Amino acid sequence: MSKGKEPVFQMTKRDAIEPWKAWLIRLVAVALALAVCAVVIIALTGLNPVEVYKGIFAGAVGTKRRTWMTIRDTLVLLCIAVGITPAFKMRFWNIGAEGQVLIGGVTSAAMMIYLGNTLPPLILFPLMFAGSALAAMLWAVIPAFFKAYWNTNETLFTLMMNYVAMQVVTFGIIFWENPKGSNSVGTINSATKGGWLPKLFGLEYGWNLVIVLALTAAMFIYLRYSKHGYEISVVGESGNTARYAGINVKKVILRTMAISGAVCGIAGFIIVSGASHTISTSTAGGRGFTAIIVSWMSKFNTFAMILVSFFLVFMQKGAGQIASQFNLNENAADVITGIILFFILGCEFFIDYKIRIRGTKQASAKE
Repeated sequence: MSKGKEPVFQMTKRDAIEPWKAWLIRLVAVALALAVCAVVIIALTGLNPVEVYKGIFAGAVGTKRRTWMTIRDTLVLLCIAVGITPAFKMRFWNIGAEGQVLIGGVTSAAMMIYLGNTLPPLILFPLMFAGSALAAMLWAVIPAFFKAYWNTNETLFTLMMNYVAMQVVTFGIIFWENPKGSNSVGTINSATKGGWLPKLFGLEYGWNLVIVLALTAAMFIYLRYSKHGYEISVVGESGNTARYAGINVKKVILRTMAISGAVCGIAGFIIVSGASHTISTSTAGGRGFTAIIVSWMSKFNTFAMILVSFFLVFMQKGAGQIASQFNLNENAADVITGIILFFILGCEFFIDYKIRIRGTKQASAKE
């Protein structure tokens, strides 16, 4: 092909990029997103974009209570993202985190109702923690078993399991509804607070913080430095390569999904025992799907997920604030969040690929 017909832009995949450069690209993307949002805000609403941004900040961390609500929701989202990460790194598309959270949550709710006022906290809380993890683990192993032995489509299987989990919760509500006829459980043990995670170090969500950060650190170490983490990476790259290397792929699939489900179940425990103190079909609140974005944007780095989770929750809380403060439709606030997410997701292309213009020194050297 003659030089005149060569493409103006040449795209090549990067072998690697220094972490600080990757984060610089992300920061530039956020700055560009805010600039575009400012134009959209002026065009659609005529409002001062600076005031709108102040409203977002105030809605997320404007008061001590709002700050802790943002931290609480960040911890839940982070826990679910940490849970689905080993499965996704293995290229097992676990879309069932919603259901696994619900199963963990309904298990905690049952223990709070039947045991919350009879067992001492030193026995009750470890039992709730372990029970929620085990129940969700078994729930997650079901699609893993069918995938390992019959190569079923895990995306559809785990997605359908979400709806089954919702029916399990609905079945529980029939027996636990309070008051009768309300079709809701209400606040469990509101008088005695049996089964409610207590304050830690004077912090209302102190236990949530300790549990989730411990899981985040443990998962980082597990995926990066353990033999099991190595096997997950190999299976994710190629199942045939893993078999050739002597890795039992079926065992890795079952074990990884068991871990994934257990952590999502712990998220259900945190929501029910440490935050909402009730159970409903909306307990997961769509966070099982949002966690997928968190995991992918963080490149399966659980520490990076802390920042991504906080950012998404920050924008969600802020969007609700500006909707009420400026009398905007909530969809207008969602547009701002969508634009920012578009730029953040789009910048990953420039992290993974290099764009060269024909005629530059780099392109000439390649010619």
